Amino acid sequence: MMEDFVKESLAQDVGRGDLYALVEPSVNSSAKIIAKSDGVLAGVEYANVLAKLENFQISWNVHDGESFVKGDVLANISGTSHVLLKIERTLLNMILHASSIATLTNKYVKIVEPYGTKLLDTRKTRPLLRVFEKYATRCGGAINHRMGLDDSLMIKDTHLKTIDDLKSYIKKARKKIPFTAKIEVEAETFEMAKEAFASGVDIVMCDNMTPEQVSEVVKYRDKNFSHVLLEASGNISLETIESYAKTGVDAISSGSLIHQANWIDLSMKMS
Repeated sequence: MMEDFVKESLAQDVGRGDLYALVEPSVNSSAKIIAKSDGVLAGVEYANVLAKLENFQISWNVHDGESFVKGDVLANISGTSHVLLKIERTLLNMILHASSIATLTNKYVKIVEPYGTKLLDTRKTRPLLRVFEKYATRCGGAINHRMGLDDSLMIKDTHLKTIDDLKSYIKKARKKIPFTAKIEVEAETFEMAKEAFASGVDIVMCDNMTPEQVSEVVKYRDKNFSHVLLEASGNISLETIESYAKTGVDAISSGSLIHQANWIDLSMKMS
């Protein structure tokens, strides 16, 4: 899957062929990837696949999940001029996209870590980029939530509109879904959370609740259903995530890790 992704990314950029290569013969060349802003690196695994496919060498000074500062040389590259100039934009786009997500994710992680709270990503990814973008959040220190609908059974507000008896539905679901699959129910109020607990779920998601409301659910869980995991989600930002981590929830999920990540600045310089 990774190799196919890299091949398609390069093919999109090259089209029918790099016109530069029609003019002059290729010569041995080298280049550096230089950080023009601070960040956390991601994309190394994909870049290495590109290097293998296009027969150039790349030596990393910084690795996936490691921090860098403006001015750092992230990698040294060598190969023919035709190859290096052909792959430049594809290489940078992959590293920039992944590193930008990893950089923002790491900011969230540093806030919640002191509280022992796990940071989760979501399925709010760009079409066909889920594996790539979730790999980037892992590089930033997050834990992946569901990769798809087949990972676990999450019953959201839209599902609940079709379910008359939640407890009965979950009892039936246990006989249908894989033994190892968890069941999570989304709750927007304390009363909905109580119903979810009583229905035999594995995880309750406190969705769009205030930190005060989440704290109330945590206290109820700790007293009555200590085996059930609690997740907080819904419009959680860098400014508010600490207040949710303080509530004692097991995990916090946020789509912002991906869809709010602004691109950092990297460049490739021929030498």
